[in-house]
Amino acid sequence: MRQWFIAAFIVASLMPLCIAQNRGRGAAAAPAEPAPRHPDGRVNFGPLPGETGLWLPGAGLGVRNQLAVESGPNPLPGLKPRLNEVPFQPWARELYEYRRNGFEPHTRCKPSGGARQFLTPYGVEFVDMPDLKRFFIMDVGGPHSFRTVFMDGRPHPKNLEPSYYGHSIGHWEGDTLVVDTIGFNERFFFDRYGSPHTEKLHLIERFTRTDLNAMKYEITVDDPGAYTATWKSGFFLRWTPGVELFEYVCQENNRDTDIMLGVEGAVDPNHSEIVP
Repeated sequence: MRQWFIAAFIVASLMPLCIAQNRGRGAAAAPAEPAPRHPDGRVNFGPLPGETGLWLPGAGLGVRNQLAVESGPNPLPGLKPRLNEVPFQPWARELYEYRRNGFEPHTRCKPSGGARQFLTPYGVEFVDMPDLKRFFIMDVGGPHSFRTVFMDGRPHPKNLEPSYYGHSIGHWEGDTLVVDTIGFNERFFFDRYGSPHTEKLHLIERFTRTDLNAMKYEITVDDPGAYTATWKSGFFLRWTPGVELFEYVCQENNRDTDIMLGVEGAVDPNHSEIVP
């Protein structure tokens, strides 16, 4: 009798949960709100008037934001390649493996071009200045710097001084901002996991605000110095309302990079420490 009572109690306790789950499965998801637009019809990459917000990594800072999937299911098939599909030159693959267990320049306050610019827990802000014919991408964490995208139709200069962000020119293809960048130096990682590059690196980035809360980021990597062919990847950023740029102090003599990066032997990679 006692066993029957316990079993009945457990079943009764679980019934509301099961019903709620079934209702949740049956209910249609609310459609996402469309991407906001400026009065002239251009898509707005920023907040609505009178509001604030930043773009953050769409799925935290884990495997979903690697440019290549090493193992397990691919969360974005068709957009993100597997690691064995990335056309590394032999030396570049060896350097990639070596870098996985070392600190990256971003933690030493160095600007990070390419995809790495968008993979921080503090977010980025897009500032569209049509009167200046420029687009600015503002960083919060790390170097607390910004990147300029020239929108006036100019070509790349012939003699560029290599830099962290390179030289970016952009244009609109419908609602997609297309950014062409060359002129990089070799002092940064262009993703979180240290995919190598040389000064021959040429990136094409495509930014599409698919709805109010999502930004699709696509990248084409062309670097004959490090890869045997061009390759593509991408991920999503999520809109986080109610937050804005803040003062961030970055120390070049940071002594806790092993902890923040989860280097083996320093701390459990799943530790709650914030990754820069």
